[in-house]
Amino acid sequence: MEELSIYHLLAIFTALVFISKHLILQLNHSKPLAIPILGHLHLLKNPVHQSLAGIAAKHGHVLRLHFGSRPVLVVSSPSAAEECFTKNDIIFANRPRILSAKHFGYDSTAFVYAPFSSRWRAHRRFTTLHALSPSRLTNLSSELCLLLRGLYSGDREGFQKTEIRSWFFELTMDLLMGMITGKRYHGEEKRRLRKLLDEIFLLSGATSMEDFVPLARWLGFGSMRRRIETAGKEMDEFMQGLIEERRKLGNWKESNSTIIDILLCLQEKEPEDYSDVAIKGIITTLINGGTETASGTMEWTMALLVNHPEVMKKVKDEIGEHVGHARLVVDSDIFNLRYVNNVIKETLRLFPTGPLLVPHESAEDCSVAGLHVPKGTMLLVNAYAMQRDPELWEDPLEFKPERFDGVTDGDQGYKYIPFGSGRRRCPGETMAWKVMGLTLASLIQCFQWERVGEELVDLSEGMGLTMPMVTPLEVIYKPCPEMLAVLSQL
Repeated sequence: MEELSIYHLLAIFTALVFISKHLILQLNHSKPLAIPILGHLHLLKNPVHQSLAGIAAKHGHVLRLHFGSRPVLVVSSPSAAEECFTKNDIIFANRPRILSAKHFGYDSTAFVYAPFSSRWRAHRRFTTLHALSPSRLTNLSSELCLLLRGLYSGDREGFQKTEIRSWFFELTMDLLMGMITGKRYHGEEKRRLRKLLDEIFLLSGATSMEDFVPLARWLGFGSMRRRIETAGKEMDEFMQGLIEERRKLGNWKESNSTIIDILLCLQEKEPEDYSDVAIKGIITTLINGGTETASGTMEWTMALLVNHPEVMKKVKDEIGEHVGHARLVVDSDIFNLRYVNNVIKETLRLFPTGPLLVPHESAEDCSVAGLHVPKGTMLLVNAYAMQRDPELWEDPLEFKPERFDGVTDGDQGYKYIPFGSGRRRCPGETMAWKVMGLTLASLIQCFQWERVGEELVDLSEGMGLTMPMVTPLEVIYKPCPEMLAVLSQL
């Protein structure tokens, strides 16, 4: 027994020496510390984009890591991002198969999660040209009037308090559901959809241990899977109900008035590419991508504006100069409201709706910034880190819309990519700009907005796919006297 104990001690001593040498070697080469089974997962803390930005600042802007058994390339460098989305764009055009893609993306067939293929190209083309074309936003003006009417109370004086997130979310949801189904949702039906979407946004942005450590499911880490499965099933039932509702009306062949109508017509012509599952995948992608992203950005924008009343005044003065007070802002005015656009751009720089771009995956071996990247590597591009990098931006943490004066789209290169880049760039970008620009300009034209108290609004980031504010924004507001005549006619 004594000899056995000595052998054990020798083995432990040898292991300690080996581990020490391994750690020293990693430290000498300034590499993040990896541990068995977990790899570099132990270094991640929430919010993950901030955690990865800290790792990049210490160890380099292009890093090969391992999240459990999955190789990962983390890019926080504009030149490396450009290399990924130009020279290697087709190699990185795939998506990794992860738990959320399985249950929210119909086993990775919904086009936001689907691999690069002819079917993906067809669905992308439909989404860009038909579903998310700005010309489809025929109901934007009427929805904005409903929003302004809801906020306006002609029989009240002084400031009122409101939580602005709900207003923005309801606007974007009503816009999209009107385009998709041709109807508005009210009461319990709307509350159920809002609750379901909140859960999906939260779970889509969460990190599931099972995606990186397959054994995690059998080691008691299955709660995330169960929540994702439950939400995915509920979402599927809701989407199937939307399709059946339009199908039963019987006039979808003639009307083509909604997105589902067009998809049902395509189903007749190309049943393999537009099955019910494919249609549900497209609709789910539109709802997930078009509600929280735009509403979240508008909430961040209002938070920044009430924290910076001098910027709010410049926005209001610009609207007064180019539009006046005899009518509401209309779509054709937005081009002239340059400072309004600068404010949104600066908000997206500080608080991008996708701080980590939706993950890509390499379809074959390639190289990025001189590093070998094997096939099957997950690519994480940290837009948040690049858009706040002090080496790339002057006073990067300051809210300065003026930094975009005279800057046209594309001038910032890959250091500013809030909508992604390459083949998988967000197809709803043009529509989002239209909705955000017109909504924010209308609210600022019609109302005076201020903080609830003297303290600045808390700009802490919450959990979820689109990086929401940790605390829903509460503000006080009152109608602008010069707009009362217009508001009273709504």
